[in-house]
Amino acid sequence: MFAVRYKELFTLYSYVRRSTPSSESLWIASFLQLFVPGRLVPPQYNQYRAMHAFQSVGKYSNNYLFIRHSDMCFWKKLHIFVNMKRSIDFLPGFVQSDLHELAGLIREEISDVLMIILYGSYAKNTYVIHDVRPGPNGETTEYHSDYDLMVVTRKRLGEREGTVETRIRNRFAEGKAEPTKVQLVSESISKLNNALSQGHYFYVDAVNEGILLYDSGECELATPRELDFREIKQRAEDFYTKIVAKAKRFLFHALIDYRDKEYVEGAFFLHQAAEYLLKSVPLVFELYRHKEHELKFLLDMCRKHTLELAEVFPCRTKWEKHVFDQLCKAYIEARYNDNFVVTKEEIDTLLPRIELLRDIVERVCRERIAYYDRQTGK
Repeated sequence: MFAVRYKELFTLYSYVRRSTPSSESLWIASFLQLFVPGRLVPPQYNQYRAMHAFQSVGKYSNNYLFIRHSDMCFWKKLHIFVNMKRSIDFLPGFVQSDLHELAGLIREEISDVLMIILYGSYAKNTYVIHDVRPGPNGETTEYHSDYDLMVVTRKRLGEREGTVETRIRNRFAEGKAEPTKVQLVSESISKLNNALSQGHYFYVDAVNEGILLYDSGECELATPRELDFREIKQRAEDFYTKIVAKAKRFLFHALIDYRDKEYVEGAFFLHQAAEYLLKSVPLVFELYRHKEHELKFLLDMCRKHTLELAEVFPCRTKWEKHVFDQLCKAYIEARYNDNFVVTKEEIDTLLPRIELLRDIVERVCRERIAYYDRQTGK
């Protein structure tokens, strides 16, 4: 996005650091503003005074208060500022259009948006538009990269989070034959800054590698603390041990219900086992736990880390689709709908699928933890 090196910009800036503005310094100040997002220039400042408003310019700071030029440390931060990622010009035109539309929808649906950050494969330029791969049993697996967006708000959305995110996805999908899936992560500014200060891998990576699609200019991000691989491995192991143990416990209860012919309750425990197993993958790879309970969503979140899970719940036949739908419904229906029915045949189909899911998740997660261990020794 920026073709001018910071040394040249600082040379120009030094020229305008005189006590009395001249016609030349005003012109250069105007030129420098071309390299600064409009939000950095408060409307009450004239062009010359705006050049003194960058005390804390940096990749993770928005503290643009007016100060005396004698206190300036702009030159120390300018090289960081120039490296900020704000441009999506490298992405295809239709992707840029989608992202602009999504940013607008998010701001319409959520009143207190402070930032919208594009992270993941599209931000890193490693996205896949359409990939078809042969599976182990001769089937084909299709993969499309999702739009991963982090929405930073003043306060947590709380109970309305799921409803708001569903509305955004539905509005974005309107009129599109095959819309790209949208994955939204919503966090308050306090939660995000706390995670950055603690070196939370998922959030640090999202900020470091992400692209700012929208910034209100009203907040300041904490400087991320870098974790070494020893810490990453320790946290990943802790998450993995706790979450997988719960998943196995749910599977154990499902087997008891199967023995007792309590198939509805057994379906609920199978859902919980699948949910916790799927949540363990992003926990190990990103140190992030998704809040959603929807299995389809969690499967999508795992695809970026492994495609092996794509065939755990095949939906090529009506029966396969029906059985998976029953599993997804069980989270709510098994508890609150007295008319919900689950048969022995459905459980017979689901049990080996959950056991396969367990085996793949355990292997994939252990391989990732072993990778962290190898990196620790370097």
